[in-house]
Amino acid sequence: MNHILFEQQEGLAIIRFNRPKVFNSFNKEMAFEFQEILDKCKSDDSIRAVYITGEGKAFCAGQDLQEIMDPNGPPLSDIVSKHYNPAVMRIRNIEKPIISAINGVAAGAGANIALACDIAVATESASFIQAFSKIGLIPDSGGTFTLPRIIGFAKASALMMTGDKVSAAEAERLGMIYKYFPDESFAEESLKLAYKMAKMPTKGLGLTKRLLNMSFTNNLKDQLAMEHELQVEASETYDYNEGVTAFLEKRKATFKGH
Repeated sequence: MNHILFEQQEGLAIIRFNRPKVFNSFNKEMAFEFQEILDKCKSDDSIRAVYITGEGKAFCAGQDLQEIMDPNGPPLSDIVSKHYNPAVMRIRNIEKPIISAINGVAAGAGANIALACDIAVATESASFIQAFSKIGLIPDSGGTFTLPRIIGFAKASALMMTGDKVSAAEAERLGMIYKYFPDESFAEESLKLAYKMAKMPTKGLGLTKRLLNMSFTNNLKDQLAMEHELQVEASETYDYNEGVTAFLEKRKATFKGH
């Protein structure tokens, strides 16, 4: 891996975008490395949660525009269909909690990848920009699907058309992120949250994620039916039995993610 740092600790996969000189903007190589690591996170049962952040001052500034302008670089069609869309689908289809830890600016595709994760937290000095309109493009990486559902149609439309910058405090107020932390404690607090998620009953969290995905297209009747089906599945897990037993025995539960 040349452009992404990866490590595993205590059930947590830590992914760090590592092109800090260009604010962790994506090129072709980094995009495919990211997809490869996400595939590992899905298939490796020892990984129970995923933490995504950036090296340096930025989370991710979106697409590396130098690559787009390179006559030998990939066409924009491939960048969308082969780089970003597969990554977003992987994030949503990995039935494990994925935390985006936004350590700085998140712009364009970088912002929308962050918002595709299950829990988004940011450092106080972070910012979010739907930068596409500034160069005559449309929001991609699921932005037109995700952002209106998070903050509402009118606000999402305005942010996408104006390209205005949103601070971490405003993002929390809008419901765009779960919470933000002071810069000096961000790394510690965001990793603390991620390790907490890795120790939770992650099989049940994965089923919750599946239901949330289904809620985008199901009607109420179908969603209730799926809640019934997956609740029965959750009740047959080790973690459910452990959670109930620990509660009755007045002790802390030790979950295993199955």
